[in-house]
Amino acid sequence: MYYLEKLEELEATYNGLTAQLGDPQTLADPSAYQKAAKAHAELREVVEQFREWKSLEKNLAEARAVLADSGSDDALRQLAQEEVEALEPRLAAVEDRLKILLLPRDPNDEKNVILEIRAGTGGDEATLFAQEIFRMYSRYAESQGWRMEALSTSISGVGGLKEVIALIEGQKVYSRMKYESGVHRVQRVPATEQQGRIHTSAVTVAVLPEADEVEVEIDPKDIRIDRFCSSGPGGQSVNTTYSAVRITHLPTGMVVSCQDEKSQIKNREKALRVLRSRLYEMKLAEQQKQIIEERRSMIGTGDRSEKVRTYNFPQNRVTDHRIGLTLHQLDRVMDGKLDEIIEALVTYYQAEKLKQAASAPSGSALVSDVAS
Repeated sequence: MYYLEKLEELEATYNGLTAQLGDPQTLADPSAYQKAAKAHAELREVVEQFREWKSLEKNLAEARAVLADSGSDDALRQLAQEEVEALEPRLAAVEDRLKILLLPRDPNDEKNVILEIRAGTGGDEATLFAQEIFRMYSRYAESQGWRMEALSTSISGVGGLKEVIALIEGQKVYSRMKYESGVHRVQRVPATEQQGRIHTSAVTVAVLPEADEVEVEIDPKDIRIDRFCSSGPGGQSVNTTYSAVRITHLPTGMVVSCQDEKSQIKNREKALRVLRSRLYEMKLAEQQKQIIEERRSMIGTGDRSEKVRTYNFPQNRVTDHRIGLTLHQLDRVMDGKLDEIIEALVTYYQAEKLKQAASAPSGSALVSDVAS
């Protein structure tokens, strides 16, 4: 393998971290122990795969040596041939897995996400579909063991959602959700349609990695905070207390509102989390143009203006246009069973990255900053 030297370096680092975790000095320092434990966990899979590769490579070399030995009897050569035939595909599979593990990582993969869903074209029908898409992601989050919390909602007159902004917290949320951004189109007969005609509506979905305060510092002088009475369902506090908050980021003109909590302080904190994540996304777009272009060449930009998926209810069909995947399981997908679609997107992304790595000039680095 052309990246053998790097794998050996990672294994040496892993061994050093293993020893460090057993060092009394590290055990006495919670911060140092946590840092070492995290780095150790991140390297575990690639090191385990590398060790399996070395074992398979050794066994395969021994079996081939028996085949090449003219002095070996027929029975021994037959056993060696069977072992070669069994080991070669296993070795190839481990090599493929190692290539994937060494691909450059998205630094945001471990982050929580801010999910924004907005009704687009289609009037009331679009707001009803936005509500169903929100339910779909809620069910998916539940199946993954994630925590999902609505930060801001705007309800339409027919009970749909004009807009909803939610926080999803859990393990590697962004790594699973990052390809969901874009326009989601629905084709079906609305409940209000008397002639049975199929209508097309759309909602926009934006998935933003949640930014930490240290990543995006908001100067208090750069924001204007307006307080107003909340509206919609919510009991006695609605339209009586100034608990709703609207934050305007003056340098960019970005506006975030939050009114779901009865507490003005809680609404302010939620609005700041959304604003921070939007600013972080803007920062990424400016600083990582190369990554943006790379993704565009693979699966599209993921911008809100781009149609990524169509949900056809009459045919129980869902199609992801970026990878040409069609499933006749729309009922399951709307119930939050998104793994097949998400796995297909992740696999496609990894395959494109592998193609890029294979076509890169010799000597260029394939590996990520996994050990940094």
